[in-house]
Amino acid sequence: MTEYEKMGGTYRRTGDYILPNLEIATGEDSSIGVWAERHRRFLKSQHRVRYYNLLTAGKLNTYLAELDQAAENLFACLVQSLAEKDGVTEKLKAAAPMEWVQKMNNIRNQATEIVNAEVVYA
Repeated sequence: MTEYEKMGGTYRRTGDYILPNLEIATGEDSSIGVWAERHRRFLKSQHRVRYYNLLTAGKLNTYLAELDQAAENLFACLVQSLAEKDGVTEKLKAAAPMEWVQKMNNIRNQATEIVNAEVVYA
């Protein structure tokens, strides 16, 4: 008897192979966003063991949804604080819309790099 069978696992025969009967837990309806999708790809390519442990335990989507929420909150806070620091206001938006767009694009790019470094690829 294998350790898998001792823990209640079963096998099935498929052609010449004997495969374990594995199911991923259902009920995880958490949707993931762009940050979580980036982290999922990162885990799958760089940290396979952790990825497959989360996947087979049925915790991957929950983990990714929490990470996505944290990353989104950090991104929003960073954009707001960087905009205040650089003086990017609604007045600037009304007076010089193209300058406002340029500055906001720079701020969003900075915030994206920070979130990627601190949350997504950490």
